[in-house]
Amino acid sequence: MSESDYPLPAHVPPELVVTFPLTTREIGYVHPHKEIVPQLHKGPDIVYATNVFPVPPGGGWVIRRAEDMKKVYENTTEFIKKGNSQFASMLGESWDAIPTELDPPKHTSFRRALEPIFSPRRMAALEDKVSGRASDLIATFKDRGEVEFVKEFAIPFPVSIVLDLMGLPQERMDEFMGWEHDILHTTNMDHRREAIRKLKNYLYEVIADRKKNPGDDLISNALTLESDGRKWTEEEVFGHCFNLFIGGLDTVTANLGWHFHHLATHPEDQRTLRENPGMIEQAVLELMRAYAAVTTIRICAKEIELCGVTIKPGDRVALCTPLGSNDPEVYDDPTKVILDRRPAHLSFGHSIHRCLGAHLARRELKVAITDMLAELPEFRVKEGFKVPYLMSGVMHIEELPLVWGS
Repeated sequence: MSESDYPLPAHVPPELVVTFPLTTREIGYVHPHKEIVPQLHKGPDIVYATNVFPVPPGGGWVIRRAEDMKKVYENTTEFIKKGNSQFASMLGESWDAIPTELDPPKHTSFRRALEPIFSPRRMAALEDKVSGRASDLIATFKDRGEVEFVKEFAIPFPVSIVLDLMGLPQERMDEFMGWEHDILHTTNMDHRREAIRKLKNYLYEVIADRKKNPGDDLISNALTLESDGRKWTEEEVFGHCFNLFIGGLDTVTANLGWHFHHLATHPEDQRTLRENPGMIEQAVLELMRAYAAVTTIRICAKEIELCGVTIKPGDRVALCTPLGSNDPEVYDDPTKVILDRRPAHLSFGHSIHRCLGAHLARRELKVAITDMLAELPEFRVKEGFKVPYLMSGVMHIEELPLVWGS
């Protein structure tokens, strides 16, 4: 069934119904952060988008203002995460992606078990591995004078690190990325369902093997975790591994594309960071704000009024970080990147569901910029190339040819 086959809920004011341009799951050539987001901020504080969720019926409320988003992030009574992705329901099942689909109090105990694994200290210990991987990849193209940045760096750099951490084979990266794309970005529900099934079956095979042959990896570690005084069930271990896979193979790749597109089109910022490498860590925070890419979903559990409209139980509410992190009521000149702005932002979410992998992601982004600027002369987007933007729940740059030298 298509979206047109589903009637709009009766409580939705027709004047607020839109097709949301940031989640069409189509390729576009208009810069979303520079062109589309500012236009959306001229509109209502809340709209009802018929296409904000990838699984029909895809309708849901989209909030414009950062402060209203924070209210939803912080309200775990009226707005819940349980079942928000529909990964399990597409297979006719009911497992959770852990911890992202858990709500308090269960979320609290599972998150507590996971936080030491993803602590700043643990992630700092990966510095040599992360930097070494970046250097190895850069060495393959630095003397060539050009690189298709997404294919040759933005995908293999963070994805290879996550595969190492999970103990999964690097040689299957292309296959894994195909599953990832179909699960998160395709509009074909049969392809989405089949990719979820393939990933589920594969992860259960890996979990069974790690029970017999544990190693020094996140899947083996998950088999030892406890919450509320008991060991995690096999389904809970799987739910966490599924979440690791989905989160680890997509978001940093997206961030890298946006950040390096900015540097390639703003040579003055490139020069500033080359001359002041000590600024890179804070610059990453500003780039993450300016080019926030993720839209997440909450489900209304109790009727509530928000932004002057009634939200009913079962309604979806979308938290679109490209909007929240570019809110002109919070940030002066939000479309302008100010490298030393030191912003608070929503790119990793907010409140109890803030991204567990944030410390690793920031480290990867810092290393990527540091090493690319150290190894390459000033780079730019290949002349005449029209950059394709994927408008989705995680917005991507699909292709980014960079060149340097004469």
